[in-house]
Amino acid sequence: MIINGKKIRDEILQQVKQGVSELSFSPFFCDILVGTDLVSSQYVRMKGKTAESVGIKFRSAEFPESITTEELIEQIQNLNRVPYMCGIIIQLPLPEHIDRNLVLNAIDPKLDVDCLGSVTSAKFYNNESSMEFPTASACMKVLDSIDVDLSGKKIVVLGQGNLVGRPVAHLLQKRGLSVVTVNSKTENIEMLMSGADVIISGMGHGNFITGDKIKSGAIVIDAGTSEENGAVVGDVDLDSVVSVASFVSPTPGGVGPVTIATLLDNVLQVAKKI
Repeated sequence: MIINGKKIRDEILQQVKQGVSELSFSPFFCDILVGTDLVSSQYVRMKGKTAESVGIKFRSAEFPESITTEELIEQIQNLNRVPYMCGIIIQLPLPEHIDRNLVLNAIDPKLDVDCLGSVTSAKFYNNESSMEFPTASACMKVLDSIDVDLSGKKIVVLGQGNLVGRPVAHLLQKRGLSVVTVNSKTENIEMLMSGADVIISGMGHGNFITGDKIKSGAIVIDAGTSEENGAVVGDVDLDSVVSVASFVSPTPGGVGPVTIATLLDNVLQVAKKI
């Protein structure tokens, strides 16, 4: 069965919209874009449009690729001081000459709704924050939507990146579930995949997971994206996997839409604390 991420997204957004309507002010959300990458620009517009649809004011901040780290940090510090600002994120990747960590840490930790700054990230892994990495949180909501008891299941997470693999493994372990994480250096990857009851992938390796690599009835959550011939593709070869898996999330239309909804839910959480 193909999981409908848009349906899950709409349910979350309805709750966010209700929460925003109960505030005494209109919260702001800002997505910072450096450069003119078309795919990144599309993502920014999508987030802005979705934010506005639930009553969150969107503030676009676009800067030329030539901007320096110091100049970008100054701009971020200005955004930190905008009244009723409730969330600032950086559209990644940044140009190579920009110091990614310095820029991410320039965001006020209270406004770091992507959880990528060192302070917010540390709080997440120490279980001291209610905010979660949006994509990892989206994976969990997709899993929850199918209402399957994961106790005792063999769960394999493909990839150990900061956006998906590492945080989603933490969220699973926080629930007391057993997780095996896999990276490109892991031996016997295909053997681990073939024995998994649940596979969550954030590798960014187009169509890596095929139907012949998974066990019958497996649950497959695709949170990886990569670009092939100008198109965004997931880690899962949907055509071959859908007939083998019991549930599979597609790309696009799966984890992606839910990620935007969970991001805006983080913005609402910030707004409620003002």
